[in-house]
Amino acid sequence: MDKEGLKKLIDVAAGRVPADTVIKNCKVIDVYNGGIIDGDIALCEGMIAGVGTYEGKEVIDAEGKYAAPGFIDSHIHIESSYVSPEEIGRLLVPHGATTIIADPHEIVNVCGIRGLNYMLDAAEGTALDIKYMLPSCVPATPFEHSGATIDADAMKAPIRNERILGLGEYMNFPGLIGANESDLDKIMTAKETGKLIDGHSPGISGNDLNAYAAALVRTDHECSTVEEMTDRISRGLYVLLRQGSACHNLRPLLKGLTPMNSRRCLLCSDDRQPKTILELGHLDNHLSICVEEGVDAITAIRMASLNAAECYRLYDRGAIAPGLRGDIVLLNDLKDFKVAKVWIEGKLAAENGTYLFPVEKHDITPVKGSFHVKDFSLEKLKLHLKSGHVHVIDILPGGVVTGNGIADVKIDESGDFIRDPEVDIVKVAVVERHQETGNVAAALLRGYGIKEGAVALSVAHDSHNIIVVGVTDEDMAFAVEQLIAQNGGIVLVKEKEVVESMPMPLGGLMSDQSGEWVDEKLTLIHKAAFEKLGISGEVEPVMTLCFMSLAVIPELKLTDMGLFDVTKFDFIPIEA
Repeated sequence: MDKEGLKKLIDVAAGRVPADTVIKNCKVIDVYNGGIIDGDIALCEGMIAGVGTYEGKEVIDAEGKYAAPGFIDSHIHIESSYVSPEEIGRLLVPHGATTIIADPHEIVNVCGIRGLNYMLDAAEGTALDIKYMLPSCVPATPFEHSGATIDADAMKAPIRNERILGLGEYMNFPGLIGANESDLDKIMTAKETGKLIDGHSPGISGNDLNAYAAALVRTDHECSTVEEMTDRISRGLYVLLRQGSACHNLRPLLKGLTPMNSRRCLLCSDDRQPKTILELGHLDNHLSICVEEGVDAITAIRMASLNAAECYRLYDRGAIAPGLRGDIVLLNDLKDFKVAKVWIEGKLAAENGTYLFPVEKHDITPVKGSFHVKDFSLEKLKLHLKSGHVHVIDILPGGVVTGNGIADVKIDESGDFIRDPEVDIVKVAVVERHQETGNVAAALLRGYGIKEGAVALSVAHDSHNIIVVGVTDEDMAFAVEQLIAQNGGIVLVKEKEVVESMPMPLGGLMSDQSGEWVDEKLTLIHKAAFEKLGISGEVEPVMTLCFMSLAVIPELKLTDMGLFDVTKFDFIPIEA
């Protein structure tokens, strides 16, 4: 802001000149004092001039509705919504989001810095203010192949971008706790530029947690228990209470929320699919859950605004107060948090569920054509077991954590797995798609419930190789081949015929279509998964499968290099 702009803002605040816009008759949520102020909000050139009694060139009657600060999602992966940055803005703004802190490590794992630059450019096409964290672990571990390797030297240029707030979730917690040189170099890159460090520390406690926090990791969104939450808060971390499409940690963690520790708690989605957004909403849904669980409404709003702004050093927003950005959400009530209007930088951006700005799509050419698979064949899906007494990846309900199960299975004379239709154990495989290594690793999965056909995805956290599960090698191989042919996404097959699919041309991770189109496609995919492939109704077939390769979440996972025990941080044989 220049001197003339400052003078105008002060004049409007003092009431000497009319505001650009006045929102009259509001119940203004005061997140500083924890109260409500009756009055008008004066807006001047995208900023809040004051709260009180004002006149303006444009006057909007709020009719006694509640005016809250714009909501800030403190951690979200846009790619996991399967839509582009421009489209996520169209979906989220009508639910009160004015800022999101996005970690693009999915697309960066596939496309490297080229993927980051695409996300930055595409974010210009939405009113939603998308701030980014620089992915810190590409690949997430050294135990898989990704499309890029981002070391400390590669971080030095992008981390200086003002739209990048710091390092994204530091998933290689064993490396950091062990003070490995390469991890320390990355941490120092953030420290030398005065940038933040996001955390990712599932199951860590005691001195290991002290070591992780000593590096001044600032946040964690992986808490699943109140004990983990309070443990991290006591060590100076902010805890991000997660309510996504896959992980539902908000209600359990709210049981540990107190008036004393609430200022160290934020709200986040992590992963939020269009279906969840269209049916339940976004942070407006988080807020209603908070109130259902007995949290004071203003405390809940503070977690979705001021707390997040302070944590991420966004000191120009987070409250309705003079001199801050004109990011305002008008709410019908403080129970269901139905959003009536949304202003971003003083401009009306959404009204009654409708996004009011054009969606300007950026060229997707830089992130297309991301499949480089070498020498894939059906034979590579074969297991060569020495014994039928095996480890199996056990799907556990309610999250992305898996179990290290033991089972006795049938094998043929070559040691390959023979599926028993009466037993819910099937083959799962990961096919490397970035570096033409030719790697294919297969293992066994229990609890997915598939009875016919196969499912293949190019969304497989975090390196996003191809993951496929099925009842026969033939269907699995066919599904992989069809997935490559359609440039990624999701493919369901049965008896070597495609029964449903969704192409994702943006890095094999995102569609170039609307959120409604993606939602409709996912609905058809789920229907086919349950009705045609017989997948268990207790399992979300896409989100569950895509996390079976995430080698930073306990306990057993599968990468393109083999079966991985996250608790040991090492590969193990399939034989038990």
